[in-house]
Amino acid sequence: MMNHFMILALLLPLRTCYTTYSQQESNVFPVTYLNVSKDLDLQRLLVEWDVVKSAHDAELAISFEIQVRRLDEATMVWTEFHNVTLDKLGKPLHWSWDSDIPLECMSHAVRIRSKAKSSKIWSQWSLWETVPGLDTSNRSGPQIFPKEKFLAEGSDITLCCIGGKGQTIKEFSVYPTVDVFKYTNSQVRLLTVENLSHDKGSNIHVYCYDEDERLYQAAFFVGKPPDTPKDFYCQTQDMKKVTCTWTEGETYLYGQNLPRYTLSKTSSRKTPLCKASCSKQCSCSWDIGQQWIWNVTVTVENPLGKKTVADVFDVNHRIYPTAPFQVWEDCTDTEITLHWNYENYEIDLFCQTEVLQPDGKVELHNSSEVDSKRVTVRGLQPYTEYTARVRCGAAKHFWRWSEWSQPLTTRTKEGTPSGKLDIWREITPVLGGRNVTLFWKQTPSFQANGKIISYEVTWEKIEDGSKPESISFSSVYNSTRIFIDNHSYRISIMAKNNVNFSFPSVLIISRATDNSTKKLKEGQVNGTDDGIFISWEPRSIYDSYIIDWCNFPKLQPCDLLWKRFGPNTSSAVISSAAFVPGVRYKFRIYGSVANRASLLEKKIGYLRELHESELCKYTIENPEEKRYTVKHLMPNTKYKIVVKAFTGGGETPIVNFRYIDTPYNSNMLYFVAVLVIVPALVAAICHWKMKRVKECCCPVIPSPSKSKVLSFKDFKIDSEKVLKINDCLPDMLAIDSNAEAQKLHPVTWSPLSSTPTEDKIDGHISSWIYPSENVVRNFPPTATPQTHTCFENFAYSSPLKTESDPYQISKTLEAGKTNQAVVLYQPQCYLDIFHEDAASTTRETAERKNSLKYISRTDARCLGGSL
Repeated sequence: MMNHFMILALLLPLRTCYTTYSQQESNVFPVTYLNVSKDLDLQRLLVEWDVVKSAHDAELAISFEIQVRRLDEATMVWTEFHNVTLDKLGKPLHWSWDSDIPLECMSHAVRIRSKAKSSKIWSQWSLWETVPGLDTSNRSGPQIFPKEKFLAEGSDITLCCIGGKGQTIKEFSVYPTVDVFKYTNSQVRLLTVENLSHDKGSNIHVYCYDEDERLYQAAFFVGKPPDTPKDFYCQTQDMKKVTCTWTEGETYLYGQNLPRYTLSKTSSRKTPLCKASCSKQCSCSWDIGQQWIWNVTVTVENPLGKKTVADVFDVNHRIYPTAPFQVWEDCTDTEITLHWNYENYEIDLFCQTEVLQPDGKVELHNSSEVDSKRVTVRGLQPYTEYTARVRCGAAKHFWRWSEWSQPLTTRTKEGTPSGKLDIWREITPVLGGRNVTLFWKQTPSFQANGKIISYEVTWEKIEDGSKPESISFSSVYNSTRIFIDNHSYRISIMAKNNVNFSFPSVLIISRATDNSTKKLKEGQVNGTDDGIFISWEPRSIYDSYIIDWCNFPKLQPCDLLWKRFGPNTSSAVISSAAFVPGVRYKFRIYGSVANRASLLEKKIGYLRELHESELCKYTIENPEEKRYTVKHLMPNTKYKIVVKAFTGGGETPIVNFRYIDTPYNSNMLYFVAVLVIVPALVAAICHWKMKRVKECCCPVIPSPSKSKVLSFKDFKIDSEKVLKINDCLPDMLAIDSNAEAQKLHPVTWSPLSSTPTEDKIDGHISSWIYPSENVVRNFPPTATPQTHTCFENFAYSSPLKTESDPYQISKTLEAGKTNQAVVLYQPQCYLDIFHEDAASTTRETAERKNSLKYISRTDARCLGGSL
């Protein structure tokens, strides 16, 4: 019994586990159907599968794990979980996957397993369903994929080259060279090009070689999908035809691959309304007929994509009038009335006028009435040129202004001059009265309002009310001179145009008195970077101050200039382009009240003082002359020059000087060259000749004390060094030997003869080196030739000529050996050494050696002078 219960205790857990497993097994729904296909146009795998019908009947929520792999790769290329809720219709399930490489390149396989949401157990994997690539085909040569020829800028593309059956790809490359990632096996090679850009070329070329050197190539165009059309709107000008316009974007594709535009009704896009044309802007037009409300769409597409944009509008609200035409004007001195025409098309319009002022400012004037074809512009300046143009828009449901009409340029008529002239005077006392030179100029506040044709000058005596005198001048004049007596005078000047005179400018000339000619002390003024600074003592009684001066003080008469200042001014900087350093300028300061001026102060000074600066003026009488030569200028000098026109009314003001640097005087250079180079050349030649003469006539005789031969310290007689012959290193030495002497053609020489001769003595040949032929030789007579050997030291071998006996020597030889000393010492610095075996005994030779004494040539004295 006990055993029976133990068996039951063991079987109950097993039954429970089996029951639980059986229940879980009943909740697993494996894939019963799997089909995989490919869409090569989209490079997409299409997967279809199904599970048992009971799962559909139960409307279960199921998760599917889908895996994709390439047969040539060990790892999965994609894993995704797909959750669905089944329905009772029992329709198969679908899923798609976009490949990152062309599906032709490799075979792809898919498998699926499932798990009910209420279960924790996955079903078994389905078998791999394979979609074969062309790598398994029997093609004979290499092939490149993908086949499409257009690539989007900024995208990544993977290309592959598949070799023929059993063939290995040797090379797979792209041009132009870009950054690529490569993958290869024996038959398939991949290239991945990232971030395609048209900057590296509008197209790329791909080349593939197999092991048999067979080539396959393909070209791909890099561009952009079309942009959505910008600034798209539709409008009408005549209520008969609608025109839509837009701007196109850049796609970097050309020819047949340019964007194609189609404009159609939104409700019927297959039927285009018109054919678009594009240059700077795209447009498309069609007749509106009786339809007023439109809903249109423009579609743009190229091989890389397609975009659309729509517009809904009422034609009555899209009126864009044509530009006005036939613009003309009526003018007064201050007004312009513009007239124009335009195409009406039964549309109410109002118009706007733009007026361009002389200073560049623009004013807009709107017409006050609908359908008015004129507008009046007021408040203009007389005798001034204006430019105007007109545009119009719909008065009701305004949409846009029309284009501007053609511009019209016109000038207002002349008016009375406004403002006054600025006038001044210069008074010169003369016999019986005064000469008054009058000057006038236009100021910024003066407006001629036309063309000035003359100036009217009037003067009258103030005291007795005599009849005024007047004179008229042409507009080319700006000064004149009149004579008045010593009374007070009132002078006025007016400008006149074709309409009227300006207001008179008046000045009062006071009565001449003895004090009017008093002399004022001249104050000093200083120049600044901006001009000449002038200050004066202000007086409260004056309403203005005037300063006058001459730009060219040395001219007679000078060009008088003046400037006015307000009553609260007590200093000013007078500037002029004519001011130059080194010229002294004079300034007069006047105070004016009620048009009567009084001289207050005089000033004098320089813009900058210099040590020399002259001003010259040349008058060219012939107005047709266009050239003038200024002579007698200094070379290498800076000049300032200006040309001014002058008439009876005065001279034009100076605007700018021209600076000229005169070159060096070439004639002076030639003169300097003659004065310097020729004497220097002569001196050099003379110096060279003198050196040659000196070397020939008076050669430099070196001191033997500087010779290394006398560098010994042993032998001295008194204060003189004694030469030891055996210490000498001769420059030349005759060899006393039969064999060598025969080769040297030895000669003998007799003191009685001036030429050497060949001779043999006692079977010995003595070689002689004899002095120059032009040296006088005087030896004591001997019965037979004395045979001896000589050597020459070329450092002391210059010939020596004397006026008398060159062999006179004092205090140099030992007593009893005079003749030998004479023979041993020659003035030509030849040192003769007697052969011991030919001329004397050994003892005598030794005595001669010890008695030889070298005397420097500089110590030898000649009769009549020293060497």
